[in-house]
Amino acid sequence: MTGVSNRCDDAALLHGAATNVAVRTRLLAAAVLAGAALLVVRPAAQSASFVQFVFTSDAHYGITRKAFRGHQNADGHTVNRALVDAINSVASMRLPADAGVRAGEIVGGVDFLAEGGDIANREEVADERPIQSAAESWRQFKEDYVDGLRLTAPSGERTPIDVVPGNHEASNAVGFWKPMFPPTDNSALIAIYNWMLAPPTAKTPRTFDYNQDRVLYTREVGGIHLMFLHVWPDSAVRAWIEKDLKSIASSTPVFLFTHDQPDVESKHFINPNGAHGINDIDKFENLLADRFADGATIDVPSTIEQADLEAFLDRHPNITAYFHGNSNWNQFYDWAGPRRTLALHTFRVDSPMKGARSAADETALSFQLATLDTATFRMTVRECLWNTDPSNPAHGLVWGDSRTVSVAPAVYAVGTSSRR
Repeated sequence: MTGVSNRCDDAALLHGAATNVAVRTRLLAAAVLAGAALLVVRPAAQSASFVQFVFTSDAHYGITRKAFRGHQNADGHTVNRALVDAINSVASMRLPADAGVRAGEIVGGVDFLAEGGDIANREEVADERPIQSAAESWRQFKEDYVDGLRLTAPSGERTPIDVVPGNHEASNAVGFWKPMFPPTDNSALIAIYNWMLAPPTAKTPRTFDYNQDRVLYTREVGGIHLMFLHVWPDSAVRAWIEKDLKSIASSTPVFLFTHDQPDVESKHFINPNGAHGINDIDKFENLLADRFADGATIDVPSTIEQADLEAFLDRHPNITAYFHGNSNWNQFYDWAGPRRTLALHTFRVDSPMKGARSAADETALSFQLATLDTATFRMTVRECLWNTDPSNPAHGLVWGDSRTVSVAPAVYAVGTSSRR
């Protein structure tokens, strides 16, 4: 099927050289959700004293942005290709003298690039024309990011790309309350699953089960445990995390990469009404594992669900950073949770197509570069403004805001945490 990866060649291309693939942790989500034992292969910690990665999200192939570099209605393929060109230039940039990690040094090698989902736009019908297929959007993503990314890791191998699905991939797979053509299309979600988890037998539209085959996997870089999660850490995902963390030392920092923000949108949960289906009256999207518990409408905040996440994070103080897209602008903040027991370092990133600010002001387009000192566990995340002079694309990157935090796990009593 178009857009579904071949494990032997496409997976190796995405993750770099075969030797790099061999040391990546693979946790098969279907097996975990079904209660099977975890299959974990842990690589040895890297000897480098710094880890660097790029974070971006919400590529939204299949739609257009109003204006981009003098063009009206620029398509996602054009804009994302320009974004990747900008990302390629970061390696030769000198970090700003901002008192952050490696301030004033040349960026150099980048250990990985993380994409926070919504690669394919939801295939809604607008003006009697459907959005392009999820398979075509995935093909364009591969062309721009996989074929077009020229960064290398400190080892000299190609910088690997990690991808999580967003709510648009999920809605394409399960359906939506507005008309779509076709009514469902799980091709992009299957492609992400096959590519990132590399199961022994690739999933197909016939064998793929949305409720079981969630994109959940981990790997370690420089002593940091990275967890890549399907849409948002709902109860099923938290059970998977809980099982995985039993083999992770409490002194190891854990980073979560997912699509939705911690204060998750109510509409992404299962419809609590009637037959719990997807319909244009209730407008729930049925993307997560849990039935919405706060009320009967999507207008009610997801307070109970957020409190469940907060309590879970309170029990796992080595989860010290959370990266997300979905509602897109550059923001560095600490998420406290409804009960205000946390200060989880959280990083929201812009979208090249649907940024809350950059959609109207293309000079605000940005991605993030994170630089982590693995000896001290200090991390600086810097905003990279990549289109400040639309009339002159060669103008290059401009450093924007930055934040330096400690991601060392804290030790505290449950209910009295402070992660600052």
